[in-house]
Amino acid sequence: MFKSGFIGIIGRPNVGKSTLLNAIIGEKIAITAYKPQTTRNRILGIKNSENGQLIFIDTPGIHKATTPLNQFMVATAMNTFRSTDILLMLVEAPESVHRDDQLIIDALHSIRLPVILLINKIDLVRKSTILPLIDQFQRLFSFAEIIPASALTGDGISVVIDQIWKILPEGPKYFPDEMMTDRSERFIAAEIIREKIILLAHQEIPYTTAVVVDSFKEDEKKNLIRVQATINVAKDSQKGIIIGKKGSMLREIGTRARLEMEKFFAARIYLELFVRVKKDWPHDPRMLGEFGYAEKT
Repeated sequence: MFKSGFIGIIGRPNVGKSTLLNAIIGEKIAITAYKPQTTRNRILGIKNSENGQLIFIDTPGIHKATTPLNQFMVATAMNTFRSTDILLMLVEAPESVHRDDQLIIDALHSIRLPVILLINKIDLVRKSTILPLIDQFQRLFSFAEIIPASALTGDGISVVIDQIWKILPEGPKYFPDEMMTDRSERFIAAEIIREKIILLAHQEIPYTTAVVVDSFKEDEKKNLIRVQATINVAKDSQKGIIIGKKGSMLREIGTRARLEMEKFFAARIYLELFVRVKKDWPHDPRMLGEFGYAEKT
């Protein structure tokens, strides 16, 4: 019997959804950072086995959104409710029920999908604090299962996978065995660059930055990939911060991104980065569409 299906990973910002996806797939296909709202787009990860295919959908954090960019991110996540077989909701230990957790649970009452609750980051808390949290969530919604786990250490991940196999229906093989994500090489390269900006820059810079890969050319004979990318910012002052003194920040972003790309693509990378100001782009619907942050119709 071959099982397959789509599992939506949902939760508020910064609870470890992308870290979980990477742990399950065994490869880093989604960028991660300590800052909330790192994930902006839906990212699909595929876990293959002899008996089935699990297709995980990592989504942006669900929260009360005010800007057009954040509204796009939340809409992307909420659309997952309508296109999956199982939902995997992440919350964070040791916190009590967060207001954004409640926002998600309120939305879950209108669907008929099985929902597994994963209490993440148990490596950071005492076990005695987890049982009261489980009790709180049990009172709020009828979850198919509640599983304490740590996406960072891998503790409890096998339990999550086993539970998904139990619930998942029979189905076809949707993707080839060698495929682990539906995202293009250009998208992954852009996300790697954006992750380095998030890790190196401070304050509002990561939230007003969009990366576009202008050129991605492979030279198989030389095992070389030439990548040209533009870092778009919303203000003139932000351009100076991204470039840094005598280009120091841009060089560091480029070096870290190049090294990670070489690891991911198993090839040498020649990376060129440019910085461009697109005034107030997070509030411009046209620019949001150009950068890939507009709902598809």
